[in-house]
Amino acid sequence: MHLDPADTTRRQGIPVTRPARTLVDMAPRLSERQLEAAVNRADKLDLIDPERLLRYAGALPGSPGAAALRALLDRQSFRLTDSALERLFLRLVRKAGMPVPDTQVRLNGYIVDFHWRGLGLVVETDGLRYHRTASTQTRDAQRDRAHAAAGLTTVRFTHHEVRHEPDKVAAELARVVVRLANAGTSVSRSA
Repeated sequence: MHLDPADTTRRQGIPVTRPARTLVDMAPRLSERQLEAAVNRADKLDLIDPERLLRYAGALPGSPGAAALRALLDRQSFRLTDSALERLFLRLVRKAGMPVPDTQVRLNGYIVDFHWRGLGLVVETDGLRYHRTASTQTRDAQRDRAHAAAGLTTVRFTHHEVRHEPDKVAAELARVVVRLANAGTSVSRSA
């Protein structure tokens, strides 16, 4: 296989492919979930951002890996996430037919997992790894109060709920969405 010199570099003297090329080459061998995790990890490590990766994949029209990346990185559906739990929650949201939220946005000085801007809704998914210490729980409470003071509704779901009770999570989220949508309608009617 011939590689374009622009697709290679050296790390500690060893020739390697650049991140975009590596992802294109790996894509046909990975499940959609594995590919999504790899793209999110590459972004988190500042190896390549999804927009640049999409442009790179767009320049390789005949490549099966590039086609898989283009499908994954569709601007209407791809969202950056920090964890497998967040990706699982997004699949749950899509399956329930709800609008796809913004992800990893900064609000009131904090990065939030999910934000439905038009509803003023923030959802946090609390995995055990990142939410079990007293200091993390205190920071979570401070974050929730900052959002409440700004007029946002925050809902938290645990790892167990998202993984093992997805129908319950979807139903509870749907009730909150309906309540917030109705509250917005009644406010606009009375204004």
